[in-house]
Amino acid sequence: MGIIERRYDFVFLFDVKNGNPNGDPDAGNQPRIDPETGHGLVTDVALKRRVRNYIQISKGNEPPYAIFVEHASNLNRHITKAHENTTGGYTPGRKAGKEKVNLARDWMCRNFYDVRTFGAVMSTGPNAGQVRGPIQFAFARSVDPILPLDISITRMAVAENVKEAKSSEDYLKWENEQPEDKLRTMGRKSLIPYGLYRSHGFVSPYLAEGTSFSTEDLNLFWQALLNMFEHDRSTSRGEVAVRKLVVFEHESKLGNAQAHALFERIKVKNKDIEKPPRDFSDYLFTVNKTDLPAGITVHEML
Repeated sequence: MGIIERRYDFVFLFDVKNGNPNGDPDAGNQPRIDPETGHGLVTDVALKRRVRNYIQISKGNEPPYAIFVEHASNLNRHITKAHENTTGGYTPGRKAGKEKVNLARDWMCRNFYDVRTFGAVMSTGPNAGQVRGPIQFAFARSVDPILPLDISITRMAVAENVKEAKSSEDYLKWENEQPEDKLRTMGRKSLIPYGLYRSHGFVSPYLAEGTSFSTEDLNLFWQALLNMFEHDRSTSRGEVAVRKLVVFEHESKLGNAQAHALFERIKVKNKDIEKPPRDFSDYLFTVNKTDLPAGITVHEML
């Protein structure tokens, strides 16, 4: 399949029950929130991470679907490999010229799905330049204000470093000498009872030309978007689900309508404003398909 030749804009909704979709490390890992409105936020980085994770497990992290930004990795390792596998090889301590950087950049795009999809800054280490990816997300925002909760939890064990313990038997002896309440620890868990989040995304065929992002890559992206939370379960994200994905396909490469005007055709409204929503069924979801601009096709993928 060839490089994509059409523009796409998309809206997707996902919800979370009794969980934390995106904790803020600067706020004690509390759910991110707009302090002026009380609406919840999820960063574009968090959404891209879930897409990366799905691609990595579904494609085995092998080229041409390898993932550049892996968990707990050194990005310069891949950039160095790009230089090693292109004309001229890699010379430690030698600054690469423009032609060599471009060769390494193209090698990265061919081998790493997330580079040709989201782009990457690869000017560190041996330098493989910078790439603007054809797919970008906006921050996700909850449809209604959320209520962050900070709940106390108890762990019925400790992980004490007993200095005098030389063996497992010494640890057992120490345990037997402690009062029961000294062998428990208290903790906190941050969550929201329920939140329905809406995010907007954009696919540029012009930026796709620079990374060779193909129709096959795009189809894989839709698949990842629909399934990315299915393999991302944790105590804080036990019940997160994609609820809707609506794609506006443009016949023209430049586009047949402005993205914001298309997004405004999608309405999500709480059915009963007198009580807080606790399920997706509490919302009314509509897509206005009447009088669509010429050249626009609507795809409801979920």
